[in-house]
Amino acid sequence: MTSPLVSCAELAASSAGPNPPVVLDVRWRLGGPSGREEYDRGHLPDAVYVDLDAELAGLPGAAGRHPLPDPEALQHTLRSAGVREDRPVVVCDADNGSIAARAWWLLRWAGHGQVCVLDGGFAAWAAEGRPVSTVASVPAPGGFTVRPGGMPVLDAVGAVDVARAGVLLDARAPERYRGDLEPVDQRAGHIPGAVNAPFAGHVGEDGRWRSPARLAERFADLGVVAGQAVGAYCGSGVTAASVVLALEVAGVTSAVAPARLYVGSWSEWSGDPDRPIATGSEPS
Repeated sequence: MTSPLVSCAELAASSAGPNPPVVLDVRWRLGGPSGREEYDRGHLPDAVYVDLDAELAGLPGAAGRHPLPDPEALQHTLRSAGVREDRPVVVCDADNGSIAARAWWLLRWAGHGQVCVLDGGFAAWAAEGRPVSTVASVPAPGGFTVRPGGMPVLDAVGAVDVARAGVLLDARAPERYRGDLEPVDQRAGHIPGAVNAPFAGHVGEDGRWRSPARLAERFADLGVVAGQAVGAYCGSGVTAASVVLALEVAGVTSAVAPARLYVGSWSEWSGDPDRPIATGSEPS
């Protein structure tokens, strides 16, 4: 697997091959209900459910609502899910990849080199009439060793630097970026200098990802130029990972030189009353 995206047909073919991928189901929605309920109603055969809140993030606090998990805890989670060094991993969410991208990013951060997101997620798989299971998968334990640092991260100071010297992309919906409303975090608005790049713009109406050319055009319209500093944030470092993924799919960045993720994101930034905020549709 060379692309960070894999189609349902490609996944079906590789699953029948000599080295089938480990499939992780990470369905999750802000405010619930639990993705586990969706998984129990139907999932890809042999897919293992992994909980974003409990297993793909640390405890919420000053560092944000979804900070990086403890490496040892993450290693235990991944090994329990059957993840190994020598097997590819495919991550699936409900549809548009915005949640699966967090697991993709985290696995890459942890040092796994063969990770893809299922294009269109479970919705695409089911729409194509492919087999669905209601039996929870219990895989053989894996042996993956977490090696933190495989993907670059930003802190609050780094986010400011990228906003000044390059392009800092805010993956939230326009109304949250503008500060019209804030359903979760302490203050409304955006980091001064950040450009709004809603994650929903990466996919079409069917939840499948837009072509590399369309994505490259979108990022060019947002002012992103290949080779310049680019970072991404969202509410808590989840959907912003889909911006990092989209930049790589578009060829604007690469697996060797990916965009940087501000993991704490707005949930960390807005929690400090001394940090400035901007409102409205313009970056500053």
